[in-house]
Amino acid sequence: MAVTIEQLAEAMYELVKQYTGQRQFTARELTKTMIEQHGDDASRSDCKKAVRLLIDSGRCIYTYKGGSYVELPPKE
Repeated sequence: MAVTIEQLAEAMYELVKQYTGQRQFTARELTKTMIEQHGDDASRSDCKKAVRLLIDSGRCIYTYKGGSYVELPPKE
């Protein structure tokens, strides 16, 4: 059964949230992790759409520190 883009986005969000302050993930690393977890049910294009969904919704942001990373937005 195929994984929806929303499910991939939620799994990515939880992964980023879990490792906040310990590790930073690039979009490529998130995609690779989702494909490892979900196997053939997750495609690269679906993972790319899931990252875009997280960024567009404001749940995650891109940061640049020598490379582009997907992180939680700073708390104000």
